[in-house]
Amino acid sequence: NCSTVLKTLHFITRPLSDEEGNFSLAYIITIHKELEMFVKLLRAIYMPQNIYCIHVDEKSPQDYKAAVQNIVNCFENIFLSSKRESVVYGGFSRLQADINCMRDLVHSKIQWNYVINLCGQDYPIKTNKDIIKYIKSKWNGKNMTPGVVQPLHMKYRTQVSYREYVHSGKSHVYPTKNIKSKPPHNLTIYFGSAYYILTKEFVEFTLTDARAKDLLEWSRDTYSPDEHYWVTLNRVHG
Repeated sequence: NCSTVLKTLHFITRPLSDEEGNFSLAYIITIHKELEMFVKLLRAIYMPQNIYCIHVDEKSPQDYKAAVQNIVNCFENIFLSSKRESVVYGGFSRLQADINCMRDLVHSKIQWNYVINLCGQDYPIKTNKDIIKYIKSKWNGKNMTPGVVQPLHMKYRTQVSYREYVHSGKSHVYPTKNIKSKPPHNLTIYFGSAYYILTKEFVEFTLTDARAKDLLEWSRDTYSPDEHYWVTLNRVHG
């Protein structure tokens, strides 16, 4: 019962200020367990002017998927990713899940300004207004995807090919003996966080630019590519 969900969980139903109402955020949330924690997270970050793409792990139990669908159905600005991945920790599927949501978000009717990615075990310590003020103060028109040139002790992640293994609910990433080619377009690989706050323009760049597409393909058999993909593209000249 959607009216019960909204009332008992005290979801915010209108913008709390003009500043927030005029600055929409997009969220990508990748989840696979603990429905109650997901609902608490969603309630904490929910604003009617924002938009939310939820990626549910393909390996999650059917009753979990159905429960998430029931919650999402109560909101016009929350939707499930149109394509689901069987996410493997440290694997390409984790990066692909974010990209699937980005492809959906760029076609949204809501004109969002920035996208933030979270997992189901995250929880905010700042309000929506605090986040917007921080973005506007230091990062207006810029991406937040911190990192450094790939350190020597992280080179193993991109020197050989990795494969994802999924069987009976258990999954992992393992290295092969195949040596990888150098990055496309002579790109310098950076290393940083898998989490980010990105402009809509940058998202559109990553989905359409030849360098971004080639780097994505090259990253398909690397270890934890979400920790180098965004930070590397953010440092492409121009």
